[in-house]
Amino acid sequence: MSRNLLPLLLLSLTLLTGSLGHATDFKWFQFNLMKSVDNKIPFGNQQDTYFEMEFGGRSGALDLYGYLDVFDVFDSSDSDRHLGDNFFFKFAPRVSLNALADADLSVGSIKEWYIATLFNGGDRSLQEQYIGIGSDIEVPWLGKVGANVMARYVRENYGAANERTWDGYILSTNWFKPFYFFADASFITYQGYLDYKFAATKIADSTDRSESSLEWFNGLYWHSPRYAVGYGLKYYKDMALFKDGGFAGETSGVGHYFALTYKF
Repeated sequence: MSRNLLPLLLLSLTLLTGSLGHATDFKWFQFNLMKSVDNKIPFGNQQDTYFEMEFGGRSGALDLYGYLDVFDVFDSSDSDRHLGDNFFFKFAPRVSLNALADADLSVGSIKEWYIATLFNGGDRSLQEQYIGIGSDIEVPWLGKVGANVMARYVRENYGAANERTWDGYILSTNWFKPFYFFADASFITYQGYLDYKFAATKIADSTDRSESSLEWFNGLYWHSPRYAVGYGLKYYKDMALFKDGGFAGETSGVGHYFALTYKF
């Protein structure tokens, strides 16, 4: 599929949702102040305090998640992002095949199917597009887990040789599990995601680039109707497809995230 067809496909599918029912629509929007400690972003970007605008929801057949990160929000010389990259944007629309077909397409624990897309972009020559199949899976104790398998198109990659090519795939999952409730309607959740990129072979070599990478975020958060406070432990393996210890520096290991949230 041509790279130019991806946004057109998404737009066409989104327009189709206009005739579908919206009785179960929902949306959410929040601001997060994030502190990262020892994370394994390539080229030494391990410590930073940044601002995040996060959003999501459902409208007819369209399921949506996204966020915008603004790095070094306090303009601090102690930040590893100081005078470096300013932004990162993730946008992940999915279109429900169940809703488009107006039918129950569930198979066992797989309750819903989607055409899944993902767009990642940084402000300095980074842009990736993904398209594939998505699902909502009912998992014991965790409840609904989103799971998507998508092919990766590299539009911009800091001038690397795989720009403007299809190179690899991603398996992405996410979950949000409230497990302890207080009398004041607040609660504690186990929430997180796992992103596994694989079969990215076009610029992989024995020295610096990897064919696969893993990011696994495990968060414990306290939520009230208006606020949230949380801690996340994140495991990295060859972050962003850079081999650990190569020219990109430390890209494997454990990092920590602390979050303060205001909900709209």
